[in-house]
Amino acid sequence: MPMETANMFNPASKVSKISHCSSMEQYKQMHAKSLKDPEAFWGEISKEFHFEEKVKGKFLDYNFDTTKGKIFVRWLEGAKTNICYNCLDRHVLAGKGDQVAFYWEGNDPADAEVVTYGELLKDVCRVANVLKAKGVAKGDRVAIYMPMVKQLVVAMLAVARIGAVHSIVFGGYSADSLADRMMDAQASVLITADAVWRGPKLIALKEIADDALKLCSAKDLKVKMNLVVQHMNKVTAPQPASNGTAANGNVAKKTHFDDKGNFKVNWDPLVDVWWHEAVSAASSECDPVWMDTEDPLFMLYTSGSTGKPKGVQHTIGGYMLYTATTFKYSFDYHQGDVYFCTADIGWITGHSYVTYGPLLNGATSVLFEGVPTYPHTGRFWEIIEKYKVSKFYTAPTAIRALMKFGDEPVKKYDLSSLAVLGSVGEPINPEAWLWYYRVVGDSNVSIVDTFWQTETGGHVITPLPGATPCKPGSACFPFFGVDVALLDEEGREIKGEGEGYLVFRRPWPGIMRTVYGNHERFETTYFKKFSGFYCTGDGARRDSDGYIWVTGRIDDMLNVSGHLLSTAQVESSLVEHPSVAEAAAVARPHSIKGECLYCFVTLTEGNTFEDKLVAELKNKVRSKIGAFASPDFIQLAPGLPKTRSGKIMRRVLRKIAVGDKDFGDISTLADPSIVEKLFELRPKESKK
Repeated sequence: MPMETANMFNPASKVSKISHCSSMEQYKQMHAKSLKDPEAFWGEISKEFHFEEKVKGKFLDYNFDTTKGKIFVRWLEGAKTNICYNCLDRHVLAGKGDQVAFYWEGNDPADAEVVTYGELLKDVCRVANVLKAKGVAKGDRVAIYMPMVKQLVVAMLAVARIGAVHSIVFGGYSADSLADRMMDAQASVLITADAVWRGPKLIALKEIADDALKLCSAKDLKVKMNLVVQHMNKVTAPQPASNGTAANGNVAKKTHFDDKGNFKVNWDPLVDVWWHEAVSAASSECDPVWMDTEDPLFMLYTSGSTGKPKGVQHTIGGYMLYTATTFKYSFDYHQGDVYFCTADIGWITGHSYVTYGPLLNGATSVLFEGVPTYPHTGRFWEIIEKYKVSKFYTAPTAIRALMKFGDEPVKKYDLSSLAVLGSVGEPINPEAWLWYYRVVGDSNVSIVDTFWQTETGGHVITPLPGATPCKPGSACFPFFGVDVALLDEEGREIKGEGEGYLVFRRPWPGIMRTVYGNHERFETTYFKKFSGFYCTGDGARRDSDGYIWVTGRIDDMLNVSGHLLSTAQVESSLVEHPSVAEAAAVARPHSIKGECLYCFVTLTEGNTFEDKLVAELKNKVRSKIGAFASPDFIQLAPGLPKTRSGKIMRRVLRKIAVGDKDFGDISTLADPSIVEKLFELRPKESKK
């Protein structure tokens, strides 16, 4: 749990002077209206978008209580729209066809492209026509497995334009993971690319996709087409070092290239189709299919406690209103801003805040293919300077990783254009928050620490950059339409100060509607624990000023000698030490305490792991939380086992803590090799 601080940071004056919401009084009035009269509040916002047919039934209808029947949520009943039309046609018809939609920045700084709204619309129509020619129609599922290139945005919008449902799988997941998701969705088409350089590492996407299609075929899923973007012949490969390896010591896989340097792929003419050949021959005009607001827009698979990924399904109308509105207010977007979100579109952040939210607002954004440390540790800051980015959105994981390199890589660049800095993915510890604010933002920005989930569709707890005085580490207050409550284990509501389960009383437009093909799992996961509430699975604390501090997943709680601690609370204490860049805490069984703390720490550059540091870290936790919280074990961690979205896989750390090598499936880790390294570094006393 982030430690409460006396520091309160007011909105930057350059933001509050022009912001859409410029005071806490205005925020409170708007939030109250959104709860008291959601039809009036969201109905006014809906006027900014095109609806082919207006609402015919109830504006909002729902049931959150499993004891009263099936869980359901419906917004704007009977209305018809098309989200692609609202993202593109609406702006082009308003004369903004020449406005930049995306500055594409490749893995290598030499690779860049400018994409306008008019160009994007024509490309989307061409791909939509290719899909229609293959028989893709309303309700069909299309899987997308691509790098961060403009064709990924084109593909998802083309699918939405014709009323089909996209299922995007992060470009880097294994063939098994891709096949599992395709089979669950019963996807009839796959869209991929030949390969991608991610930093110095080659990811052979087509090869992985080929293996996935074989697995699908073995389970009787017939895929009509694998549409393949030829990407590798247009980008700069990492330059070999003097020892013949690619940058950072990763050996380039020469077997993937022919003698002329062209990337080689296996080809099945019965299913494989080159994107450039099919799309260039297609018409650049394609009428949108008008869809019911509650028709599905996409499914996105997220991890489940059972180990089987669940397809979180979002629908068109409510998601459109919510992503557009959260983008506008959370980042205080104005015409002329340049916005940069570093997330991959394979995750919900990329869906909502790289593609849909920005495009619905007619924004100009940066679309980034690479990683923050390639070809140097100042890559983010270089891009911000290049495009004069004013609104920047990244993850605490990236912030902490870049903190390790100190201030110098940041200070090399002119970041004076920045006005709003956003954080997403997990609670941000105060130390990282302050570094982000002071070093990256030069103490002249507003920070928005956003809390939300794949399931929520958009931000549900967040500061507003022109209105909210921030406390480092707190997500602050609920967004419009969001009704927060804290409950204890018995389901009793905690009023005022307190800590408990973070739940919501009512739906906002962007909330998920079901788990694809398994509504019972949807109800069990989110609604059966506390009747009448959506349960986030996270814990939170409300302080005396009403600020919400998200403490992390409830299953990340620790019970030490009867004291309930969150992992974030312990980790926040550890990273306050100047030698610690990142930390993770898990529970280990203890014969007396029940559980004790086992901590992993990654050090900042130039620091050494020694007994003196271990003693200092234990004292740090004791002083910040209490003697009962002092860790029994602290281990050096050259890295932590993280999924590709940056989430720490704590079940693996719990196995390491007790010396159990049965790690289970670790294929979704960004670097599976770190697990064995951590196991070898276990302290001697932990092996007893």
